[in-house]
Amino acid sequence: MALIRTLLATLVLLLVAGTVQAAGIEVREFDDPVMEQRYRSLTASMRCPTCENQAINDSDAPVSADMRDRIYLLLQEGVSDIEIRDHMVQRFGDYILYNPRLEGRTFLLWGLPAGLVVLGAILVVLIVRSRKTASAQALSEEERARLQALINRERTE
Repeated sequence: MALIRTLLATLVLLLVAGTVQAAGIEVREFDDPVMEQRYRSLTASMRCPTCENQAINDSDAPVSADMRDRIYLLLQEGVSDIEIRDHMVQRFGDYILYNPRLEGRTFLLWGLPAGLVVLGAILVVLIVRSRKTASAQALSEEERARLQALINRERTE
């Protein structure tokens, strides 16, 4: 019985130690708070290539760790944010950017929401105008006679 408890305690300790080791925190040293903010902004604006819709600063994937290392090194070398983004897009493709660039192939992505809003506004204006003209039209003699007959029939019943 004591042997089983000892083995069970050892197993629990090994499991806890493994999870603590797996959840290691990366610590980056920055001399300048602006540089640290640039690093955080860049890593938050790029998507992990292997994870689904997760930024590289939140991802535990090895490729995200490599991307964070590369961004850190490029920042230390004095490379601009645009050049870092260009480098990452060249290496991993446009997929890694949360906000795709406005180019010929992404124009529909950027223009479609604005176009739908304009189309919806035009549709609302047309519907409102058609209802105004429909309610403003006078009844014909035949429609008035029919309406009067319906009213009289209701009164007699």
